[in-house]
Amino acid sequence: MLSAIHHIAIICSNYERSKDFYTRILGLEVKQEVYREARQSWKLDLMLNGLYVVELFSFPAPPARPSRPEACGLRHLAFSVENLELVITTLLSHNIIAEPIRTDEYTGKRFTFIADPDDLPIEFYEV
Repeated sequence: MLSAIHHIAIICSNYERSKDFYTRILGLEVKQEVYREARQSWKLDLMLNGLYVVELFSFPAPPARPSRPEACGLRHLAFSVENLELVITTLLSHNIIAEPIRTDEYTGKRFTFIADPDDLPIEFYEV
């Protein structure tokens, strides 16, 4: 029935700040950017390694979504990385501090978290 995850949609509070974060800092590529006048909303389609993965939306005055303490619903967005230290160093050069590195007790793999500009948890999982 299912063949793959198509994309993840994110609503942001400040479009330009989030666009900068996801493109310049995380390195996602812009596939398409559209302003939808009727909704007063930007829609930015982002790719990773040529694959469409994230839709970034802006809407006027979206309500905040609680993420701490953890709330019901989608928990976080996770990216596979090859070198966790390199990711952490790159993030730090943009004044983004990652949580301490943890090890997955079931796989033995290392991971860490940061927060995007709207406090959405982002995980980096070393593969």
